[in-house]
Amino acid sequence: MKPRTRPKATEKPERLRKADIAKLVRPARDDIDDEAEERQRGGVQSLGRAFTILEEVARHREGVGLADLSKRVGLHNSTTFHLARTLVSLGYLRQEKESKRYRIGRPLFALAASALDEIEMVNVATPLLEDLSRETGESSHFAVRMGDAIVVIARTGGAGAFQLTDRVGVVRPAHCTALGKIILASLRPDQLQRFLGRVELTPSTDKSITDVKVLLREIEEIRTTGIAFDDGEFNAEVRCIAVPVMDFTGQVIGALGISGPIWRMSNQALQAYAKAVRLAANRLSTDFGTKSVGRST
Repeated sequence: MKPRTRPKATEKPERLRKADIAKLVRPARDDIDDEAEERQRGGVQSLGRAFTILEEVARHREGVGLADLSKRVGLHNSTTFHLARTLVSLGYLRQEKESKRYRIGRPLFALAASALDEIEMVNVATPLLEDLSRETGESSHFAVRMGDAIVVIARTGGAGAFQLTDRVGVVRPAHCTALGKIILASLRPDQLQRFLGRVELTPSTDKSITDVKVLLREIEEIRTTGIAFDDGEFNAEVRCIAVPVMDFTGQVIGALGISGPIWRMSNQALQAYAKAVRLAANRLSTDFGTKSVGRST
């Protein structure tokens, strides 16, 4: 047997230790991030091609065939076919059975309609609110639904004394405001029941409606008359009147109304202003594309 020998003090085993450690440590893969980036680029590329196809089909009201579509978007027939088939399955394109031409699907129209966002709504509504405030002397408001509440997205002040100081963007409960009651009256029965099941009718003033049966009766009346009132239910010193605003599908998308101090907004004044408020709402609904509007008297 060979006797064990101890390494001399002058020997340097560091290099061996590093080599041994290197065998145990797996080198990092430089291509991991590259692969993820490549997948992302592929997804973005497919998404871009899909939108290009949608835009091209939209330019052809009579529809467009696969070969022509492929040529116009600069893609191979098979690539165009697979992307178009996916869009058809999602409903954004439809293919005619006989001609096999592609045309825009109905969901895309609904998507375009919802693109009428708050900024555009404000731009359209503000001039009408200004006219209404000049005519009535009161503050005018346009509000839309935000979850179980409403949010005022446009407002103008009137010339009368003691104007409301509400700012754009304020959120108000639906059950004790005229604007909110209009929104509630536009809900389907099942939607309204779900709302009542999850929302507590918290009072804001002594006049706030806190009884579900009372609120349901008032909502039924609003559905019949097309007009809602707030008699000091959110602010004890303020009365309001509101009517619905519709879009091109005939669906209620918001509420338009005026507010003022109770000593100036008497019941007689509210009735007198009803026609002006309805006319303003009808004009706004027309600007939003509706073909039928509510009462004007």
